[in-house]
Amino acid sequence: MAKTKPAISAIGVLTNGGDCPGLNAVIRAVSKTAIMQYGLTVFGIEDGYLGLIQNRMRLLDTADVSNILTQGGTIIGTSNTANPFGFQLTVNGKDSIVDVSDMAIRNLKKRGIDALVCIGGDGSQSIASKLAKKGLRIIGVPKTIDNDLFGTDRTFGFDTAVFIATEAIDRVHTTASSHHRVMIVEVMGRNAGWIALHAGTASGADVILIPEIPYDLKTVCKYILRRSRYGKRFSIVVVSEGARPRGGKQISHYDKNDPNFPMRLGGIGQQLAADISQKTQLECRAIILGHVQRGGTPTPFDRALATRFGYEAVRLLMNGCTGCMVALRGDKISSVSLESVAGKQKTIRSSNHLMAAAKAVGTSFGV
Repeated sequence: MAKTKPAISAIGVLTNGGDCPGLNAVIRAVSKTAIMQYGLTVFGIEDGYLGLIQNRMRLLDTADVSNILTQGGTIIGTSNTANPFGFQLTVNGKDSIVDVSDMAIRNLKKRGIDALVCIGGDGSQSIASKLAKKGLRIIGVPKTIDNDLFGTDRTFGFDTAVFIATEAIDRVHTTASSHHRVMIVEVMGRNAGWIALHAGTASGADVILIPEIPYDLKTVCKYILRRSRYGKRFSIVVVSEGARPRGGKQISHYDKNDPNFPMRLGGIGQQLAADISQKTQLECRAIILGHVQRGGTPTPFDRALATRFGYEAVRLLMNGCTGCMVALRGDKISSVSLESVAGKQKTIRSSNHLMAAAKAVGTSFGV
């Protein structure tokens, strides 16, 4: 974590990666802190790193960021495909992957922007770490509904996603009970099952399946059938999109006709419904919550956390810090180096206290 003492008169702020409840709250906190407390000029970089590459930036004043605290999404847009260190360009009629990071940094300098606040997840912070090594003064703000960003106990957006998922599972309980069905609710979580663990435990799910623990289908079916024999005529299964059976693979899909189409996870809920129905002869239904977990008004916790993160990002820059990311440790805001975060994910360990509590009240994790 490096420290410098140059003067800062203007900063840029961008949101990169998947959208997330609380992005606007961070933009508001960064902008108002920079303008009202330090007298800085603030630029919003449009559509994440794509705007940085394409030199699309606009001034933000206090009026621009007023009344956005409770809004979902991001007023400056985002992108989850643009990477300054590997950007697709058409050169002489051929598509090429080009490093345009120097051009992106020059775009900032042309606008008189001295430092950058990058709001994003693990991929975005990895890019930020590389930009910091090129001399760009940069602070990261941890964002992801999956809560899988290394170096921080919580990311903003996670609390809202858990709230939305829990409410949906609560509603599924009533229809499952009425029709005596097995209901499978698929939530987001590529390599980490934080949403499934927290929402599943909070809603009293009977089975929780997460990427960290490959499940045994026979064990899941045996558990559900035992519930049925003891008069429990319905069951709720919460599954992360990245969960997989023991010895099997994650379910993904892609467009065979488009080589640039990214591999996307999804479909484990439908597969589980078919597998469980076949082996138990019980009626099963699958619900995929998908992007509904990303949208809407952030919870009070996420609004407050996002505000604390945004304020701290500007404070760190003005104190000469660069190449670091703000983080929540316990109830305190601290910082970690971007280099220590880059390329890492925070997954659920077998010693997790909430998992132990869920097991103690009879929840099955499919093993």
